[in-house]
Amino acid sequence: MFVGIYNEYSAKGGFRDLADDVVAYERAGADITYVAEVYTFDAVSQLGALAALTSRIRLGSGILPIYTRTPALLAMTAAGLDHVSEGRFVLGLGASGPQVVEGFHGVPYDAPLARTREIVDVCRQVWRRERLVHQGKHYRIPLPESEGTGLGKPLKLINTPVRDRIPIMIASIGPKNVALTAELAEAWQPFFFLPEKAKDVWGQALADGAAKRLDGLPPLQIEAQAVFRITDDPGPVLDSMRPTLALYLGGMGAKGRNFYNDLARRYGYEAEAEQIQDLYLAGKKTEAEAAVPESLLRAISLVGPASYVRERLAAHAEVGVTTITITPSGASRAERVRTVEQFRALADEI
Repeated sequence: MFVGIYNEYSAKGGFRDLADDVVAYERAGADITYVAEVYTFDAVSQLGALAALTSRIRLGSGILPIYTRTPALLAMTAAGLDHVSEGRFVLGLGASGPQVVEGFHGVPYDAPLARTREIVDVCRQVWRRERLVHQGKHYRIPLPESEGTGLGKPLKLINTPVRDRIPIMIASIGPKNVALTAELAEAWQPFFFLPEKAKDVWGQALADGAAKRLDGLPPLQIEAQAVFRITDDPGPVLDSMRPTLALYLGGMGAKGRNFYNDLARRYGYEAEAEQIQDLYLAGKKTEAEAAVPESLLRAISLVGPASYVRERLAAHAEVGVTTITITPSGASRAERVRTVEQFRALADEI
């Protein structure tokens, strides 16, 4: 079981504090660290700095929204980060959602699956240093004469990438998106992962994608995220998760257009998901948080005595999870590092 670290974009302190934490997590045995990018500081500049300050830990974008950069720029960026990290970069991609894509970037949120497929194809062409020619429905490279000056010509990346196949991780939760991930990507990042429901919710999609998996790709890696804490009193930690769950289940989208709410329903929390969304959209955030079921909080987290956490880790491993990413807790760096060391020790038992 690999140990991942998710760096909060809303964490207090400056970048130097975050960077010093990552250096310490690397020494504590973490395998990969992710820098988020939503409507925040960009992830790329931070990942470049972390590449210079670390030597072993892998560095991932978690995630770069597919609508915010051209396919060629995504490929160039990934190759550049793989260059400065000497082959330690993982390109995390995802569609994000219409609230961010249209509300912050001002571009239409359309055809996420088809765009993802085309972007993956373009990236891998660029990394192989082929002259880039891609005539898809959503991206046409070079741009046809009828749409531009007619002076564009196929070009290949000037530099030789460290690797001609940089690992791609796709964040996805819908059945069609998950099938596409299993077909095209090296890794899959689900959200609010509940291992006991994984087969029922995603089993068919994963199988459909695996049946069409591209030749030469290694087995799909599964990277889950979870809140982790060794404690005999899990209640306060679980309660601290309520605002995030309420935001995603209630506020990330509109009625009928909330991917996370749909996922909770597929987990069997149909009535609860509807209640949370109704309360949140009505401005009753505190009531929405209180409505998040404790059973769901427990099921998607790693919070409790060490023996309980071991059981939950085993449940993840049983359904194929290969990496679990946590956000280290603690008021001081020493406490946060101790959290990573604890998790590393438990993961090594799996």
